[in-house]
Amino acid sequence: MPAAALKPKPLPTQSTARRAVRLDSPYVPLEKRPLPAGRPREWYQTHNRRLKAMRLAIALLDSGVYLPDQARDETIRDTAETIGVHPPSATTCRMVRAFMRYHR
Repeated sequence: MPAAALKPKPLPTQSTARRAVRLDSPYVPLEKRPLPAGRPREWYQTHNRRLKAMRLAIALLDSGVYLPDQARDETIRDTAETIGVHPPSATTCRMVRAFMRYHR
């Protein structure tokens, strides 16, 4: 009989971590650092677009929109207004749906 079979499995409510994980409460975002200099303008635009799309995808998932088909442009723009970011373009909306599609 393998040794792994002799080990008792932890109860579903028990943590399997070796040491306690410290949770910061309330959550404080990391300090922002400046972006690297010397890149083309398109790189900065794409980078910021990805960040915005990721924020929107997380907000949609938190609000219960789990499938990309449920995230129409209007839904994404309403979510943007709720979390306080500028309304996204059609390109950013496509990127949000792509993030939701590929996280699975």
